Amino acid sequence: MPARRTDPKKSIAFWKAGTALAVAASISLYPGFASQAFAFKIFGITIFGSDKDEEQVLDPVKFTVTLNAPGADSKLQQSLENSSLLSSEPDKPASGDLGLLIRARDDRERLIAALYENARYGGTVKVTIEGRDIDSIPPNPAFNRSGPVPVVFEVVPGPAFTLGNVRLEGDVAGRDLDQYGLVTGGDAGSLAIIKAGNKLIDDLKAEGRPLAELTKREAVANHANSTVDLTLAAKGGPVAPLGNVTVKGQRTVDQAFIERYSRLNGGEPYSPEKLRKASERLRKLGVFSSITIKEASALAPNGTIPLTIEVSEGKHRYLGVGAQYSTTEGIGLHGYWGHRNLFGQAESLRIEGAVSRLGEASNVQDMDYSAGIIFTKPGIFNPETTFTASLKAKTEHPDTYDARSVTGYGGFSYEFNDYDTASAGLEVEFTDTDDAFGNNQYLTTSIPLEFVRDMRDDKLNPTDGFRAAVSVKPSYEALNGTFFTSFEGSTTGYKGLGADDQVVLAGKIAGGVLVGVSELEDVPATRRFYAGGGGSVRGYSYQEISPYTDGGEATGGRSYVVASLEARFKVTETIGLVPFVDAGVVSSKITPDFSDIRAGAGIGLRYATPFGPLRLDVAMPLEKYDGGSSFGIYAGIGQAF
Repeated sequence: MPARRTDPKKSIAFWKAGTALAVAASISLYPGFASQAFAFKIFGITIFGSDKDEEQVLDPVKFTVTLNAPGADSKLQQSLENSSLLSSEPDKPASGDLGLLIRARDDRERLIAALYENARYGGTVKVTIEGRDIDSIPPNPAFNRSGPVPVVFEVVPGPAFTLGNVRLEGDVAGRDLDQYGLVTGGDAGSLAIIKAGNKLIDDLKAEGRPLAELTKREAVANHANSTVDLTLAAKGGPVAPLGNVTVKGQRTVDQAFIERYSRLNGGEPYSPEKLRKASERLRKLGVFSSITIKEASALAPNGTIPLTIEVSEGKHRYLGVGAQYSTTEGIGLHGYWGHRNLFGQAESLRIEGAVSRLGEASNVQDMDYSAGIIFTKPGIFNPETTFTASLKAKTEHPDTYDARSVTGYGGFSYEFNDYDTASAGLEVEFTDTDDAFGNNQYLTTSIPLEFVRDMRDDKLNPTDGFRAAVSVKPSYEALNGTFFTSFEGSTTGYKGLGADDQVVLAGKIAGGVLVGVSELEDVPATRRFYAGGGGSVRGYSYQEISPYTDGGEATGGRSYVVASLEARFKVTETIGLVPFVDAGVVSSKITPDFSDIRAGAGIGLRYATPFGPLRLDVAMPLEKYDGGSSFGIYAGIGQAF
């Protein structure tokens, strides 16, 4: 292949490497965190400082803990150790001798509860301090503090009990016991019994009975044969529709807007799922720090169930700055200011700006700049419709082209249901590019249309379901008088295997085509298709996969197809390994030419955080370009797809 336009210094595909650092910096520099910056942590990992708040303990008493549980299996042993606070916090001194005695007694109750959770109803727990049973120690103890005070837990687990006779009474009589895990010989642990009772009430409420309640939960342990006879009874109460909705706790957010946006409409059938979705919908607005939806304890005179939405508003104004670094893009800085409740109905305004390639670009003209302002109005016509308007300007210098653009957008999105969303808008963009076809200017007006069905169980770390999207973007380029349209579609799917989804198989396929143009140069470089990088085919540089001119200049293509397959292995609760393979092709023709498929393979590391998994992928191209990247490193938040 002829020499490419790509700078050899950029052969390492590391264009996303600073993402995690940038987000972490933004979080750590947010003013609300500054006053608590005793330690610096990124996604649960302490970088410096103390990982625990220093607590002042009066009259500290040091101790040692021994927990003996002969005959306990590994699961029970772990459960016992986690239940004992003295065992899990051995370096936290007690406050005085009486404080140690109280903590030991509390631990005994926790250990007994742990035995019951594991269906060990015949087990015993004996606790001694300095060799004395805690029940014989007076309330004003005096321990020998010449060394750590020894605390010993002697746990005799006893046999594991199973369910014996199970009866359902009242309005749940006759229900299928298998659906609730209540089978003879099954799990008799206290948590399993509580879970079954809760599910019975949930199912009654799902039938539109808001006042359903459990009236009996009776468990009788038979020590002769190590079984538990269980009786559960429930009262369903009347079927009632939703009634009057009251809002409490709001300060600056309009009360009528909260009622309307919750979509809890009077007269509609009651269901716990409807309340859960309303709470989630309100939480996504970003204006509330807490949301609780409560049902009344009795029906209204008209037979409906009144509801109360209790909210607590968070800070509406926010400010953030961040920094990032990568070996190819240099140093990047970004900042933003926003308001989450501009006019009192959760309208959001965000102003942002960024500069990158500091230290990598030879002069200020070669740096990347971006600035933008985004306005969002939820529930503009009805609760399902959101209006978004934005104005953005940027300069960018990927290896394939240089571009300077200003883009204005206004559009609406509509939620048909919890899974289906459609959007339409108007976009006007002026672009000045330098690429394989020289310097060109474009003034393009487009109508972006998109439909998305999202059935994933989790947006950042899905283990089941799929997401499918199709988009059409008819466009008119005014300076050259060209009509063209881009069609794109993508599907991602997920399937968890084993207990607790120890392995998740994930796949993605995407493709697109540009129609209506005879010459590629009539289409802005930013609208042509490329592949390569962390979002498509890992192992290759960003946009490295492309048709090229005889002189080695990347042109972008009219069509593309990319596919990925991952196996996400959970090593621990927080650590995961992900082998993967990606493949893609970009063609100058309307139909992809599969004679030049480029594939990459590698392995990734995942670290679970409250914000989603922290991702680090390393990949190699299976068929590299001459002078192209030899490997790629990609970092970010969330799975690759």
